[in-house]
Amino acid sequence: MTVGTNSSPAATNEAGAPSLGAVPAQHPGGRAGPDAAAPVGPDPADRAGPAPAGPDAACPDPADVTGLGIDPDDLPDGLVVADDTGRVICFNSAAARITALAPAEALGARIDRALPLEDLDGRRWWALTDPYGGLATRRGQPERNLLLPGGREVLVSARYVRAHPAGPLRRLVVTLRGTEARRRTERSHAELIATVAHELRSPLTSVKGFTATLLAKWERFTDDQKRLMLETVDADAGRITRLIAELLDISRIDSGRLEVRRQPVDIAAAVGRHVQALTANGQAPDRFLVRVSRSLPALWADPDKIDQILGNLLENAVRHGEGTVTIDVSPTSLTNAAGKTEKGTAVTVTDEGPGIPEESMGRVFTRFWRGSKRGGTGLGLYIVKGIVEAHGGTITVGRGPGGGAEFRFILPVGAPAYLAQ
Repeated sequence: MTVGTNSSPAATNEAGAPSLGAVPAQHPGGRAGPDAAAPVGPDPADRAGPAPAGPDAACPDPADVTGLGIDPDDLPDGLVVADDTGRVICFNSAAARITALAPAEALGARIDRALPLEDLDGRRWWALTDPYGGLATRRGQPERNLLLPGGREVLVSARYVRAHPAGPLRRLVVTLRGTEARRRTERSHAELIATVAHELRSPLTSVKGFTATLLAKWERFTDDQKRLMLETVDADAGRITRLIAELLDISRIDSGRLEVRRQPVDIAAAVGRHVQALTANGQAPDRFLVRVSRSLPALWADPDKIDQILGNLLENAVRHGEGTVTIDVSPTSLTNAAGKTEKGTAVTVTDEGPGIPEESMGRVFTRFWRGSKRGGTGLGLYIVKGIVEAHGGTITVGRGPGGGAEFRFILPVGAPAYLAQ
């Protein structure tokens, strides 16, 4: 790959360094304002030297740019590099996609013309930062939101490469990133906050109402009435506790800090406990069919997390499904992260309800998915997936033999290293 070069003198400040502050502002939309002397994008007069060889020659030789033999066009973020005169010598394909500017138009142009950036207050960013004429001790600019012509938002950071500390600028390296991922994260956080506020409001209102009533009129209620109100307060407090636990789990999953405390687990006994709890709460015993293979491998897992997985899947099957809920526990094998096959245990929970529509199966394990019936926070299956993956396992959803939903998770044996030897 070749480089667009420049031999003509650039505008300089009093210190002899090229100044970017003297270039006229460009108004969003690509049209020059009344004080602009040139349109957005490079002007032929701003170029000098031969054009890059070939239509795709947007950067110098990859080894010269990175030292690792990596083509800048393979980078996921936009990369723009200007030389010591302030003219663009590298403009990769991601930068072209983000800015909607062809590399051939950017190469050789002054960087403030190729990237006419403004801050959110409409001020020209290059004039504010002045990388060539500013303080020689500066090493760069942190990432911030800036605007391209037309008002398109982009995340920009800059690195000042100097020949020696406090020396003149040799290269100006600018990275560009779209804001779509950040916007999605912000929307997800906003949805989480809205969901939490909604889920907290109802039980807190109940707790506040009943406790205020009991404190104000304690003598007027019978013992049975007092007990009923206190049981309601206790149930609502438990609901709040569960919601807070879910939020903590999400935080740990998203940050990769979910701890798994492995110890021997009897998965068949754990399934039995959950079925007994559901029947004790009013479910018919004949609604559950448990099938456990005899030759199960020893399972090392976090027992509390296993209870959380089983509780969520069985509760969903009872609440949203119909007919018999079947739980199959069987030995299986899976491929670990190292590509090796190891023993594992598979648990399948199937109901006979209407099942999950095909178009929704890809969203089942995302946040806030609730299916056709409202209720709950929609965070349970997201947490289940995070717990299973923290154990090194997998979880899938499909349609069961009777047409209902079928959830199947596989956990590796997970035995400590000293037992595996």
